[in-house]
Amino acid sequence: MNENLFAPFVTPTILGITTLPIIMLFPCLLLTSPKRWLPNRIQILQIWLIRLITKQMLMIHNKQGRSWALMLMSLILFIASTNLLGLLPYSFTPTTQLSMNIGMAIPLWLATVLMGFRNKPKVSLAHFLPQGTPTPLVPMLVIIETISLFIQPVALAVRLTANITAGHLLMHLIGSATLALSSISMTVSTITFTILFLLTILELAVAMIQAYVFTLLVSLYLHDNS
Repeated sequence: MNENLFAPFVTPTILGITTLPIIMLFPCLLLTSPKRWLPNRIQILQIWLIRLITKQMLMIHNKQGRSWALMLMSLILFIASTNLLGLLPYSFTPTTQLSMNIGMAIPLWLATVLMGFRNKPKVSLAHFLPQGTPTPLVPMLVIIETISLFIQPVALAVRLTANITAGHLLMHLIGSATLALSSISMTVSTITFTILFLLTILELAVAMIQAYVFTLLVSLYLHDNS
């Protein structure tokens, strides 16, 4: 019970050297390409899910936006696999680090914004001032729209970090309570363990949903600027 509540979120190191790059590259080893003429069931499920998500996410895009298909699919697979691996015991979840999520969000957001200013500058600039705005409100609305534009990557990163971190903290608290109550009342401990089991199932869904939401928002930013 004396363990630091935020100890699972400390970046692991070996001899003072961070192991975060190795942890980030590990999920890529699990998603292997089929080497046989007939893929197995896991590979068939993997291909089906990728095709389904690709179809849903790129349905609204034009030809230029669909050129981002490989990047978007790589992004959602990376975030989802990293979130799921972080639920294993004695593991580490890189997506609980705000610095890493901002490092993913800012380049993707900036690429979509620069694409919009390059390909259709008039439409991109028109987003800063809605049509029919009264003249006295023009400076205020331009400032508000500019701030909202720069908040987008921060919102992307904070949303992913907050959801993953909150789930891990809640699981840690309920797990600690289950161990503490096991020596006091087995009935109450069983109830808390059941809650922990249900929360673990919920976290599995949240890990995949947050990966989809992050990628979907990047896709929407791309749609607005392509």
